[in-house]
Amino acid sequence: MPARRASRAASFWTAAALLVLVLAASGVPSPLYRVYQERLGFSAGVLTTVFGIYAIALLATLLVVGALSDHVGRRPVVVAGMLLQVVAMTLFWAADSVGWLLAARVVQGVSVGALTGALGATLLDHQRADRPLGALLNSAVPGFAIALGAVSAGLAVDLVAAPTDRVFGTLTVLFGVAAGVALLLPESSPRTPGALASLRPRVHVPAAQRAAFLVALPCLAAMWALGGLYLALGPSVAAGVFGLTDHLVGSLVIVAMHGMGAVGSVSLRNAVPHTAMTTGCLVFAAGVSGTIVSLATESIALFFAATAVSGFGFGAAFLGAVATVTAGVAPGERGGLLSSVFVVGYLAFSLPAVAAGLVSGAVGLRPTTVGYGVVVVALALGAVAGLQRRRRAEQRTAEQPQPVAA
Repeated sequence: MPARRASRAASFWTAAALLVLVLAASGVPSPLYRVYQERLGFSAGVLTTVFGIYAIALLATLLVVGALSDHVGRRPVVVAGMLLQVVAMTLFWAADSVGWLLAARVVQGVSVGALTGALGATLLDHQRADRPLGALLNSAVPGFAIALGAVSAGLAVDLVAAPTDRVFGTLTVLFGVAAGVALLLPESSPRTPGALASLRPRVHVPAAQRAAFLVALPCLAAMWALGGLYLALGPSVAAGVFGLTDHLVGSLVIVAMHGMGAVGSVSLRNAVPHTAMTTGCLVFAAGVSGTIVSLATESIALFFAATAVSGFGFGAAFLGAVATVTAGVAPGERGGLLSSVFVVGYLAFSLPAVAAGLVSGAVGLRPTTVGYGVVVVALALGAVAGLQRRRRAEQRTAEQPQPVAA
C-alpha cells in the first residue's frame, strides 16, 4: 500500500511547524549557556566559541547541501535533518564537559543547515498562489521560534529541577516524532539533475536574483549580526551591565529581540518588499541607537524598549529582504537561493558575535556592545541608501521611451 501523504495545505502548515520546532531548539541553549558555564566554569570567550561553532557548522552545511533538496527531494533531506536533531539533543542531554557541548552544537548546526533551506523551500512549494505566505513565514518563524525556545528554556531553569535533562530529554522525543511526521510530507521538488555537482561548496544565487541579492546584503548582515550578539551575549549583558542575573529575565532579552522580529514581519506582511525593507532598516537603526543610549545611562527600561524596537525592525527588514530576493525564483532553484540568504545571515550571526565575546574579555561588555551597535546601524542605513539608489535606477529605466517597432 502506498504511504498516505498530506494535502497541500496540511503540508504547508506541517512544514511551518517543523521549522518552528527546529529553530526553537536552536534558541534553547542560549539561556542554558549560563547554567553550563556555572557548572563547568568556562569563560565568556569559551561561551561564544560554543555558540560560534554551531553557526560555523551550519554555514558549512548550507554551502555543501543547501541546494541538495532541489535535486534529491525535500522529504529525504528533512527526514535526515530531523534524525540528526535527535543525535544533537541526546548529546546536549549527556553533556558534562565543554567537549560534549561543542559536539552537540556541531551536530545541531549541521542539522539546522540542512533543514533551513529544505523546509523554507517546502513552504514556497506548497503556498497558495492566491495567498503566498512562504516569504512571510520564512522571515517570521526564526524570530518567533528562537524567542519561544529561549523563554521556554529560561522558565525551565527557574522552575524545573535538572533543567538541561528535562529540556533536552523532551526535545529528543519530539524530534523522533518529527522525523516520522516528515515521512508523510508529499514530495514537492522538481528534482533537477546534478545532485553530486550541487555538493561543491558554493553560494548559489540565480542570475535573475543577483541584483536584488546584492541590494539586500547589508540589510541581512546588519540584522543577523545583532541577532547573533543577543543570542550569544544578551543574557550576559543583562547580568553584567544591568545586574539582571535571573535566568528568566536573561531569556526575556532574547524574546524582546527575536520575538518582536516575528511581530515586525507579520505587521508589514502586506507592504511591498522595498517598503518593508526600508521601514525595517530605519526602525532597526533607531532601536539600536536607543540601546546604545541605554548602555550609557544604565536605563533598564530603555534597554528593553530599544531591544524590542530593534527586533521589530529586524523582522520587517528581513521580510522585505527575503521577498525581494526570492521574487520570481524558479522552483528548481528555491532551496539553493534560500540557503544562500541564510549563508549570509549565519556568517553575520556567528563571526561578529564570536569576535565580540573575545573582545569583551579585554575591554568589557559595555564598550564592546556600543561599538557593535554603531557598526550595525551603519550597515542598516547603508542598506536603505542602496535600496533607494536601485529604486531610482528602476524608475529612470521605466521612464525611458521604448523603441517603436518598425
